[in-house]
Amino acid sequence: MSEPDPNIGDPVSDLADPVSNIGGPRPVIRQLDDAAINRIAAGEVVERPASVVKELIENALDARASRVEVFVADGGKTLIRVTDNGVGMTAQDLPLALSRHATSKIDGSDLLNIHSFGFRGEALPSLGAVGRLTIRSRTNGGEGCEISVSGGAHTAVRPAALTAGTIVELRDLFYATPARLKFLRTDRAEMQAISEVVKRLAMAEPFVTFVLTDVSGGKSRVTFRADGETGDMFDALHARLRGVLGKDFAENALAIDAQRDGVHLTGFAALPTYSRGSAVQQFLYVNGRPVRDKVLIGALRGAYMDTLSRDRHPAACLFIDVEPTRVDVNVHPAKSEVRFRDPAIVRGLIVSALRAALAQAGHRASSTVANETLGAMQPEQTEPRVYQMDRPTGGIGPAYRPSGFADMAQDMSGRVEMIEPNDGPRAEEHPLGAARAQVHENYIIAQTETGIVIVDGHAAHERLVYEKLKTQMAENGVAAQALLIPEIIEMSDDDAAQLLAVADELSRFGLTIEPFGGRAIAVRETPAILGEVNAEAMLRDILDELSDQGSSTLVQEKLEAILSRIACHGSIRTGRSMRGEEMNALLREMERTPRSGQCNHGRPTYVELKLSDIERLFGRT
Repeated sequence: MSEPDPNIGDPVSDLADPVSNIGGPRPVIRQLDDAAINRIAAGEVVERPASVVKELIENALDARASRVEVFVADGGKTLIRVTDNGVGMTAQDLPLALSRHATSKIDGSDLLNIHSFGFRGEALPSLGAVGRLTIRSRTNGGEGCEISVSGGAHTAVRPAALTAGTIVELRDLFYATPARLKFLRTDRAEMQAISEVVKRLAMAEPFVTFVLTDVSGGKSRVTFRADGETGDMFDALHARLRGVLGKDFAENALAIDAQRDGVHLTGFAALPTYSRGSAVQQFLYVNGRPVRDKVLIGALRGAYMDTLSRDRHPAACLFIDVEPTRVDVNVHPAKSEVRFRDPAIVRGLIVSALRAALAQAGHRASSTVANETLGAMQPEQTEPRVYQMDRPTGGIGPAYRPSGFADMAQDMSGRVEMIEPNDGPRAEEHPLGAARAQVHENYIIAQTETGIVIVDGHAAHERLVYEKLKTQMAENGVAAQALLIPEIIEMSDDDAAQLLAVADELSRFGLTIEPFGGRAIAVRETPAILGEVNAEAMLRDILDELSDQGSSTLVQEKLEAILSRIACHGSIRTGRSMRGEEMNALLREMERTPRSGQCNHGRPTYVELKLSDIERLFGRT
């Protein structure tokens, strides 16, 4: 029998070693007290002051309030007060409201049929566990009452004087968990987050009045106000968006109203030429609840796919209404994420509805294009303007010499082709007017009844050719080239199943895949227009999109990118002189073609300047 190796320890003694990872005394299961449970729950529900404001406003809306006022001090760190004129609570309700999982929103029998903002019953007890919370409430015709909780300790209910409604006041947020305070940002940043929350909820409820007041430092300053709108839903929502997002968004937004398979989509989506550098103006709601859902964001991106470059983001405020049993809102503590039973239906509705709206907008471009043009044309004013009529009539000094066209000729570049108005006496009545000149062999100057239009001839023709090619592809299908030897790609079972589930959709774009036994997939055909394709790399990219967004538009994007390049090379080149008939024909075709107001990358194809704007440039107003 061999001697034991001294370098190998005794396995029995190692297990008993308290320093070992798996050694030591057996852990004991303990029941946490209510205070600890509430603080843990608060860590999920109350992330920052903006989370508190969101929960309290949603409670007010669930209480059918028509007016909600929010008062904040020091970014919400020292004071958050939300006042509403809702149905209120009785003296018997107040202690229950501070108990975990006590709610009036649901009865607990069906968590998939939720019609309210709140339903967990966690917000108020969580707030009472980490701050100093006071609730005052009165029902219509009842008596006012008040209760307080500090660090989880309740007071008795006592009488209070107030009108019908509820006032919830939270002071010294996170005083019971001071470590959380270190993770908060500056007062200004927290106030900005609170303002964003109030604005998002204000857009969801256009008939409700919202007021946000900053009371820091003993001063009171209203930072946001939106009075309740009147009229039908679309008019009220449009007016509310004008007040919250600004006049430019309201003027350049298209109304959306579409329905499919029990899913109703409403709202407003902006023209592609009113795009943003980031997704700051994308607001998505499901049954009135603001959400951040990758399926919805991907669908919005897909709807603008061939009208915006990848570094630009569409602006939209969209509302999806669906039967509560077809969407699960109980998937995130902050209720900011949802899960659809049929995500493909929702995504398809968003893409088709927005593309139809953009197509119906025709040649329309955003009004901000003209405003930016006017801003770029404003001369720098280093000294007050002196017009000719204001100059002294006699004794013009040697420093002043009147200049005419002859003096300007040497500084002018390009060539102007004047066009006689031979296309009818009222050609200016067309939306894009009648062509009058071409400058620099590219830009068409057209006269309308109310001003002028400057058209980028190359960009406009590029969009026209591109739309024709897309129409032809849709009508005739995508030509596929069969591979002489099918490419066999090995992948995991889940990846193979994901790809085969969308095989029919991929085949519409000329990419044919089939199962090849086990975990392999055979690529039989690829789109002919793409030429030689790395099929494995393409399928991996499609898988990434399916995992990230629930659907893939990669093949369609590649095809449309090729068509876009073909359109670019096949369009009118800069530097070519055009006859008057050609220019007017181009203008008329732009008026008939969907999405002709922007090129394939989202840039405007024309700028319209009103006569009043031009006169203002020359100081004639």
